[in-house]
Amino acid sequence: MLRFILKPDRDKSIRQRHPWVFSGAVARRSGPVHPGETVDIVSSEGVWLARGTASTHSQMIARLWTWQRDEELDPSFIRQRIERAIKGREQLHNDPQTNAYRVIFSESDGLPGLIVDRFADWLVVQLLTQGAVAHTATIVEALAELMPVRGIYERSDVEIRAREGLGEAEGLLWGEAPPDQLTIRENGYEFVLDLAGGQKTGWYVDQRVNRMRVAQYAKDADVLGVFSYTGGFEVLAAGAGATSITAVDSSAAALRGLHTNLAQNGLHTPVNAVEGDAFKILRQLREEGKQYDLIVLDPPKFAHSQSQIDRATRGYKDINMQAFHLLRPGGVLATFSCSGLISADLFQKVVFGAALDAGRDAQIIETLTQGGDHPVLLTFPEAAYLKGLICRVW
Repeated sequence: MLRFILKPDRDKSIRQRHPWVFSGAVARRSGPVHPGETVDIVSSEGVWLARGTASTHSQMIARLWTWQRDEELDPSFIRQRIERAIKGREQLHNDPQTNAYRVIFSESDGLPGLIVDRFADWLVVQLLTQGAVAHTATIVEALAELMPVRGIYERSDVEIRAREGLGEAEGLLWGEAPPDQLTIRENGYEFVLDLAGGQKTGWYVDQRVNRMRVAQYAKDADVLGVFSYTGGFEVLAAGAGATSITAVDSSAAALRGLHTNLAQNGLHTPVNAVEGDAFKILRQLREEGKQYDLIVLDPPKFAHSQSQIDRATRGYKDINMQAFHLLRPGGVLATFSCSGLISADLFQKVVFGAALDAGRDAQIIETLTQGGDHPVLLTFPEAAYLKGLICRVW
């Protein structure tokens, strides 16, 4: 079996069960490396440490799957990991009012590079690493056997695969293709999705709980949703009794989806859908003297690498400062960051700076994170990527 022998004193994180091995930590390889093959990690003293899968392109030269030497990365092992993840989600999602959630969350479920979301009777899969791709057949077979679904669809059309030397991939892996318009249930509401053409795997399941938390502030409120996509927050706000909704998104198709989802739930709250650049539109709304009782900022990832952190923090500060200006006294700001490289502490400091520059007082009344179907492995804090604040603003 292929072995990576570490440099002296580079084994601490692996002994602490962190699942990433970077190329700079490896002194030598026992042989040629093939994409996704099984590799043993060995200390500079020759002590076996862990087993994982290798990458031929990424600076992350290996991702670790087990710290038990007697565990082989064979179909039985992978099936057991998948079954364990499914059972954990069954405890969280036994409510018929919700049939969309994350089934497998990569390293946090001991399956690095594998993302699986369930949407009603279909699974959407992302295979993000050479190791996950190498086990595609086993993964698909296990999912088909263990979950009562009609089809498994791949949406590995994401840029992160390029770091692994992988091209984008999309298509049916097993069973029936999903319909162009698939209706799911979340928190008792219905949403119409396009699994093949939607963002990410078709829907932002990580915000399910947060949508419920934010909706409690929407009754009798004029609501502004920025980066609204197809209206997850806005639909629940309408259902909670919002007076009016303004939704901002750069995608006309997403805004059409918002109207579809409102109609799907029989909601008739007045909606002003604004297509365009959120940064510019926030300024325009401020120039027009608009005021709101509840503002939701749910932007896409601003920081994809360490070099982008400064620019990302400036972007977060900008949109939050504009939101503070647009809120009536006593209004509520629900603001989020899904950039894993932006820590919760840094995000709170950015929001603090935005409030200071806007001359507004704000109280944090709730702190939010991703739902329990996106668990955070204690040895892998990087999995805690989503952070949110609900602030009362004066």
